[in-house]
Amino acid sequence: MENKSANDLLKKVRKIEIKTRALSHQIFAGEYHSAFKGRGMAFSEVREYQYGDDVRNMDWNVTARLRSPYVKVFEEERELTVVLLVDVSRSGLFGTSGGSKRDTIAEIAAVLSFSAIINNDKVGALFFSEKVEKFIPPKKGRSHLLHIIREVIEFRPSSDGTDIGEALRYLTNAIKKRCTAFLLSDMLDVNEDGTPRYEDALKVAVNRHDLSVIQVYDPREREIPDIGLVHIKDSETGRSAWVNTSSRKMRQDYARWWASAADASERMFMKYNVDSVSVATDQDYVRSLMAFFQKR
Repeated sequence: MENKSANDLLKKVRKIEIKTRALSHQIFAGEYHSAFKGRGMAFSEVREYQYGDDVRNMDWNVTARLRSPYVKVFEEERELTVVLLVDVSRSGLFGTSGGSKRDTIAEIAAVLSFSAIINNDKVGALFFSEKVEKFIPPKKGRSHLLHIIREVIEFRPSSDGTDIGEALRYLTNAIKKRCTAFLLSDMLDVNEDGTPRYEDALKVAVNRHDLSVIQVYDPREREIPDIGLVHIKDSETGRSAWVNTSSRKMRQDYARWWASAADASERMFMKYNVDSVSVATDQDYVRSLMAFFQKR
């Protein structure tokens, strides 16, 4: 049984490697380079302000001391450190379109990893549920990359819930140098009114790192179909209930709640200047990622 399980895993890894490596080479590498390479900037020097300089780079301390405007000069770093924050909570196992949210997250994580390796960047991964389950420090190389992909495919968390804030706090503490971080999650970590529970941690993380959010959702999570009386169970809390989906009011109330939660998250991302994209499990994530890279 163990050999069969190991062989099945190798087949999955090989299949996802072939698909995502080709995508990274043919499509994403150039877009990834353009979108993120220019964001890895290291401080170089201070010089006098010149017409046309970005006022956001003003060094106010030097300006006040010398009584003349000075700006900070940055130069592009030769390589980036990329960290994938991968949500492995039980809600990721949900899927109604032939694949789960976890499957889509795995492919996107592999695409981003291959794109980073092609650009000679280091890649690390942080797997989280309601706690940080595992951290793989950033490194280069194909064997390291395949190790991350294997973990994305087969990792089984010890906890069921979701705590995005805990993952962001861990990132802030573990990676001291500015990195490019991708949060891959269904982002179902909200209060009863739909507001995000992780705003404080996000606020700190975006000041330290270049953070992007890739939300993966199933279409059935946005809108409940009319299929009569059904028994539903929360995969993370274990709570269950009977729900009459034929009730128009129930369906409308749920749709409004989802829209309100999505709007609250979007406003928060805009507030802290966090780039984000939503990817449905029944859609082509290639198109969504391409648009996301080009927007940056």
